[in-house]
Amino acid sequence: MKKLLLVLSMGAFLTACNQDKTAYVDTTVLIQEYSEMQEVEADFTERSESLKRELDSVARGFQQDVQEYQENMGTMSQAERQAAEQELMQRQQMIQQQQQMRSGQLRQESDAVVDSVITRVKDFVKVYGKENDYTYIFGSNESANIMYAEEGLDITQEILEKLNADAGVETVE
Repeated sequence: MKKLLLVLSMGAFLTACNQDKTAYVDTTVLIQEYSEMQEVEADFTERSESLKRELDSVARGFQQDVQEYQENMGTMSQAERQAAEQELMQRQQMIQQQQQMRSGQLRQESDAVVDSVITRVKDFVKVYGKENDYTYIFGSNESANIMYAEEGLDITQEILEKLNADAGVETVE
């Protein structure tokens, strides 16, 4: 009986001494409301719209050339029609390749910048955790990594405020 009491009291003592400071952040909120991410998204939205306008302009020019060909094909010889059709097909392929290439480049640039911002956020949370003596800071998102947490353990807004302050932006709740 004494051994059991000794083991239980030792376990309670070790548990009391080994209290971990834990919290969690809603990673979706943190990333979406981080001012730098908002700036990146706005920049790439504008660049995407600009690219779309440019490509639409090229496509309209091509469509005008196709329409002109269709209007004039009745006056062309068989050889002229074949040459014009061949040229139009080559231009169409070139335009499609250009669209794919430019869209792919923009997507790769966006992915690289977003990855960089996410890395900065993770590094910030890591430093924040060390400076504030957290043993763990968990991430939660739509996939519900954390199904339940005690009230007061969500430090998303606290970190978001400090993260945006670090970037020179005030956070509005």
